[in-house]
Amino acid sequence: MKSLRLVFGDQLTRSLSALDGLDPAQDVVFMMEVMQETTYVPHHKQKIVLILSAMRHFAEELISEGLRVHYVQLDDPANTGSFTGELARAIALHQPDRLIATEPGEWRVAQMMGEWSAQFGLPLEIREDDRFFCSRGRFARWADERKSYRMEFFYREMRREAGLLMQGDKPEGGEWNFDKENRKTLPARLAPPKRRRFEPDAVTREVIALVGERFITHFGDLEPFGWAVTRADALEALDHFISACLPLYGDYQDAMKVGEPFLYHSIISPYLNCGLLTAREVCMAAERAFRKGHAPLNAVEGFIRQILGWREYVRGIYWRHMPDYADTNALEAHRPLPAFFWTGDTRMNCVSQVVGETRKNAYAHHIQRLMITGNFALLAGLEPRAVEEWYLAVYIDAFDWVELPNTHGMVLFADGGMLASKPYAASGAYINRMSDYCGGCAYDVKEKSGAKACPFNILYWNFLIENHARLAGNPRMAMPYRTLEKMSPERRAEITREALAFLDDGGKPQGAKQLALDL
Repeated sequence: MKSLRLVFGDQLTRSLSALDGLDPAQDVVFMMEVMQETTYVPHHKQKIVLILSAMRHFAEELISEGLRVHYVQLDDPANTGSFTGELARAIALHQPDRLIATEPGEWRVAQMMGEWSAQFGLPLEIREDDRFFCSRGRFARWADERKSYRMEFFYREMRREAGLLMQGDKPEGGEWNFDKENRKTLPARLAPPKRRRFEPDAVTREVIALVGERFITHFGDLEPFGWAVTRADALEALDHFISACLPLYGDYQDAMKVGEPFLYHSIISPYLNCGLLTAREVCMAAERAFRKGHAPLNAVEGFIRQILGWREYVRGIYWRHMPDYADTNALEAHRPLPAFFWTGDTRMNCVSQVVGETRKNAYAHHIQRLMITGNFALLAGLEPRAVEEWYLAVYIDAFDWVELPNTHGMVLFADGGMLASKPYAASGAYINRMSDYCGGCAYDVKEKSGAKACPFNILYWNFLIENHARLAGNPRMAMPYRTLEKMSPERRAEITREALAFLDDGGKPQGAKQLALDL
């Protein structure tokens, strides 16, 4: 029986379930680059380069094994521009008896695939994506047993099942979570290691030229491009992280520093999310480093929790609650996305730094995303869909299943607390404590009002005021609301005036004209 085996751009893994049992004599592996996937949001130029180049390299590896590969390039004159259109052409050419695929990572693609069997009159076998520790069904069974979802309890079950960092049925070191040890500020004289980057080969250079020609209006710098596009290079990047960065990853994972976009972070998430690396091999590499005494437990546990815990958890939330999940807006946030999210042209140095580094690298680490751009979006009450489209567009590791729950639930609290127990809202004091951004800022982080006041300070208290009815009853918000209640009505009114001056150019408090320039 001849099979057409589909492989998407985030499934570049040789052990992919769609390739299991492949018959080289009859079966054809089908891969396609289509305009639909590169433009449904204006993806960062480097993100498009990574996926297309990695796809082409993966196809070459399959061909070198002697497999039959039908590969459609983006610039093929006959390319229809869509998955469905290209599948129709491939079926007409190869006349398969059946289609075989691995379950897709995105809801919209799953909906599309749901129509293919009837549309083409062929059986479509969609296999489980077993590259994850937790299947969709396993997560659903876990979720069915509880009224609320908390990642910490899910993570503990995953640790037990995977056997990672365990001593029998107990966690290594007697604790499940060492996060309290992972919030240190970066010493001024500590120099993070130079990161391993990869010189583009001929295939990648060809893709860079294509992207430069076709996606000139998309966000982000095209070069220098230094991401791995093959499994061999991705493994080298993993090895570099384990040896050079993991020992201090835990201590400084929440730190931020001007001119240091990577610090001690792994920067392997693009390779995990497109399939060049697997979650299990990455976690096992980190655990080996601990067992050999190369990296401390707080670093290794914190890193594994990001993958075995958080990554698996948000995927489970996504597939359990889509598509309705994306439509929630618990805080009724409707303000438009400011232009400086794209340009970086703002006097807020922290935001300018993060957007600038994102434009250059297609990357920002998780605290920059959560506590700088995300914190601003939360405090300002920006429209969730606009913020989520921005995150999906600008980051090289962003795919809908991982980006949407992180942004919608963790960053914006738009799901009303399904994913996070409280909004991650913070004033400028947090940013000042965890970074050196405030020292070079036009605003004063210590000022609470007026033209020089840090906008995060004004917006933080206004956020609490605007959302009093929704959040005052949250036990984890009790302390800031007690502080707010101690403020005089006059002070609260002043906060609201200054915040609206910044966000909407409304009212005329001191400094309103200058504050409004940032929007």
